[in-house]
Amino acid sequence: MALFTIGYEGSDVEDFVSVLKAAKVELLVDVRDLPLSRKPGFSKNSLRSHLESSAIDYLHTKVLGDPKEGRLAARSGDRQRFERIFRSHVANEAAKKTIRELALQAETKNICLMCFERDHKDCHRSIVCEEMLKIKNISVKNLGVPKGFCLKAA
Repeated sequence: MALFTIGYEGSDVEDFVSVLKAAKVELLVDVRDLPLSRKPGFSKNSLRSHLESSAIDYLHTKVLGDPKEGRLAARSGDRQRFERIFRSHVANEAAKKTIRELALQAETKNICLMCFERDHKDCHRSIVCEEMLKIKNISVKNLGVPKGFCLKAA
């Protein structure tokens, strides 16, 4: 079993879901604070529908989303402030509990953490993975979404 991460920046929903299917992801964990998107197919209900038609479960974990102050710091390029804000945000008991539960699930099924940023190093999901690895030694793979992947996978 593996823990995957993925960002949908620059992708379309068909390629995105095809990548998840190819990786045999069983549960997509949406770690966005607000599961909304201007990109068609990536808002919570629409994404859940696309995933369900591909036999992939969906879970939104608001408690692991980057709060607005953290997003603003990241957008302005202040990486240190962003990390300080997010690490403080996930230090609460609810976030720790969710991280523990996800780490345990990753032992028995392929789960994937999802957010917007294409590069996991620019996203708070890398910090969530780091926290999960403190609990369980699991393999982490960062997925990319090549344009036209759904056509190649068909």
